[in-house]
Amino acid sequence: MQSKVEICGVNTARLPVLKSAEMRALMEKAQQGDTSAREALISGNLRLVLSVVQKFAGRGESMDDLFQVGCIGLIKAIDAFDLSQNVQFSTYGVPMIAGELRRFLRDHSALRVSRSTRDTAYRVLQAKEKLTAQNGREPSVEQIARELGIPRQEVVFAMDAVSDPVSLYEPVFSDGGENATVMDQIGDPRNNDEHWLEQIALSDAMRRLTAREKRILALRFYDGRTQMEVAREVGISQAQVSRLEKNAIAQIKKNMTAS
Repeated sequence: MQSKVEICGVNTARLPVLKSAEMRALMEKAQQGDTSAREALISGNLRLVLSVVQKFAGRGESMDDLFQVGCIGLIKAIDAFDLSQNVQFSTYGVPMIAGELRRFLRDHSALRVSRSTRDTAYRVLQAKEKLTAQNGREPSVEQIARELGIPRQEVVFAMDAVSDPVSLYEPVFSDGGENATVMDQIGDPRNNDEHWLEQIALSDAMRRLTAREKRILALRFYDGRTQMEVAREVGISQAQVSRLEKNAIAQIKKNMTAS
């Protein structure tokens, strides 16, 4: 016997399941204005909503709220479903329900995203749902960009901007009780406090150099020029370049030690 699990007062263990023939008959009546058929369609597809909602669990929102939002997506799918297309309702309904949930989570995200970016992301989600329903599979970024007439980069940027944030300490792998986190995957052992302090001290020391000394060091160590090439570029002798270079390096070391 299935255990009783209630969401929004609905006993999920007793949710009805519609057969294909029943689904089509009810859909035809609902699209002709039969409200009881529409209600039966909604009730008969709540399991579909539940299955999609479960994939969005654990994101800081209550299951009741997610279920209600999923039901809105279901209703939109029922109202917009085209019976002339040779597509099962679940194939069309799942992306619609998931899209509604993504929009809800996006609009309630702790991260603030500009209105124009949110609007682009909303259009991308709509295009994705439309193309998925038409082709029976998720479209590529290029297909979405062509559908909307915008550059591929805008599609990627918009979706990244509204995607769910991931904690740096989110476990991504576990082996014998030892969890590897996102931080472990992206952490740089050189990027520590000591390294940052060195970078700050170096930047401060460089600012104290003259414009000529900065240019000589840039030509020598950034562009990889020889002292002779630098001398011709700056318009001084090689001996002067060598002296200025040594003095600049000595000055940097002195300032960094003093820091």
